[in-house]
Amino acid sequence: MPDFIIPNFADPAVWISLVTLCFLEIVLGIDNIIFISIVAGKLPLEKQRKARNTGLLLAMVFRVLLLLSINWIIGLKEPVLTLPHVRGLSDGPLDLSWKDLILIAGGIFLIVKSTLEIHHKLVKREGDEHQKQIKGGNSVSSILLQIILVDAVFSFDSILTAVGLVENVLIMIIAVIVSIGVMMLFAGPVTRVINKQPTLQMLALSFLVVIGVVLVAGGFHQEVAKSIIYSCLAFSLGVEMLNIRLRGKQQNIQLNTPGDTPGQDNK
Repeated sequence: MPDFIIPNFADPAVWISLVTLCFLEIVLGIDNIIFISIVAGKLPLEKQRKARNTGLLLAMVFRVLLLLSINWIIGLKEPVLTLPHVRGLSDGPLDLSWKDLILIAGGIFLIVKSTLEIHHKLVKREGDEHQKQIKGGNSVSSILLQIILVDAVFSFDSILTAVGLVENVLIMIIAVIVSIGVMMLFAGPVTRVINKQPTLQMLALSFLVVIGVVLVAGGFHQEVAKSIIYSCLAFSLGVEMLNIRLRGKQQNIQLNTPGDTPGQDNK
């Protein structure tokens, strides 16, 4: 059972646990950064940074409060609902806990939200997004609410994962603060890169759909190795970066190629 005793920071094992947990929180926060970059990018430029930082600070407070209620969080793993046997899903009746229900609801939210964003980007006319930002079509409060809701889903998953690695709540709180600080540091650059490249937006949204499916699967006790998901993302991102570089070279060639001189016949 996790405790609230101040750890002995002179012990190397404490630092190893802290660094390991910080790394885990940062890795698990990749999908969170992508979602924040997508939704915050819909705001006017002058409001994006404030929305990102405020949302992440509120998310940090929420995670710390969850850690201070760690015994209640652990209790969420107790079954509260039993589904009848579903062929191919379980060998018998399937017990679902509050944690499972939260993961399922959060996964469905991510799938629906990301699918709607993909549809919007496919059907929108040129200049619509710019005009929508100028008119303030997306309020800061709605963006903050989406950031907090998604972070809440990821918080339950990451905190329960952390409990299996570290037994000291103070170390967990430090790791959360460090991970949120890293998110605040990189969310801005990620937002600018994603907004600059439409194909990266589609890749990011597709990745969020996959994460949503993974969350739903996890809620039904069908575990999917996240290392595989992140490896596929890294490979797709590498291919897309090569495509972006190739398109940039082709544009430079077109700009540097002299056009036909008016009045002269092409040979």
